[in-house]
Amino acid sequence: MGIKMTPVIQATRILRMFSNSGGVPNGHCSVYVGETQKKRFVVPVPYLSQPLFQDLLAKAEEEFGFDHQMGGLTIPCKEDVFVDLTSRLRSS
Repeated sequence: MGIKMTPVIQATRILRMFSNSGGVPNGHCSVYVGETQKKRFVVPVPYLSQPLFQDLLAKAEEEFGFDHQMGGLTIPCKEDVFVDLTSRLRSS
C-alpha cells in the first residue's frame, strides 16, 4: 500500500526538484509542453496545487517519472490545451 501525497506536498516536492532551472523568477517553475516539439513556459507555483494542473502532473509522472532531460518539468499535452488550462487558472 503506497502513501498518497496531498497536492501541496506533491507541488512542494516538484518545486524543489525544478527550482534550479535557469531564468525562472522566484515563485515560478519552468515547464516544457508539447507532443513532439517542446515549448518552455514559466508558471506560478500556486498552479501546481490546482486540481486541473494536478491531473497534468499525474500524467507527466506516469509518462516521464521525475527524470526530465530538459531541466524542467515536461508535461505531455498539446500546447493549445496547456494554454487554455492556464488561462482558466489565471481567471479563477
